[in-house]
Amino acid sequence: MNGKHQLTAEGLEKCKQELDFLKNAERSRVIESLKEARAQGDLSENADYDAAREEQARLEARIKELENIIKNAIIIDEIKTSTSNLGKVIQLEFDDNTTDEFTLVGSLEADPLEGKISNESPLGAAIINHKVGDKVLVKTETGHEFHVIIKKIS
Repeated sequence: MNGKHQLTAEGLEKCKQELDFLKNAERSRVIESLKEARAQGDLSENADYDAAREEQARLEARIKELENIIKNAIIIDEIKTSTSNLGKVIQLEFDDNTTDEFTLVGSLEADPLEGKISNESPLGAAIINHKVGDKVLVKTETGHEFHVIIKKIS
């Protein structure tokens, strides 16, 4: 989606909180670790210093990633259309007559254990633009196929 990141307002807030924590707490801790490792002497054979530098690099990369996500975030509520189910709770009935509810979210917020499925997953992609009563064929990446019926969208 041309560099944009689809997030719910809650997902954007979580990104902002993580960024704040990394910048204001973790960055200070990592700098202190670097100082302590540097004080041990010879940096060429200092495993603690190397580990602290690697941790600093990972931290800075995550900060940069979060800043990019926040800068390019599109709140899902702002992009809803009458046909898109993004950001909505969808109740599905599967072939075996079981039902389950999922919230359809952007890929950055997907968490199947919490009932949040990505709009880029096979199931999410299949149901994104359908309405209540539609019977939809879902094709997984492994070639497995099954049908779901959309029972409710809220």
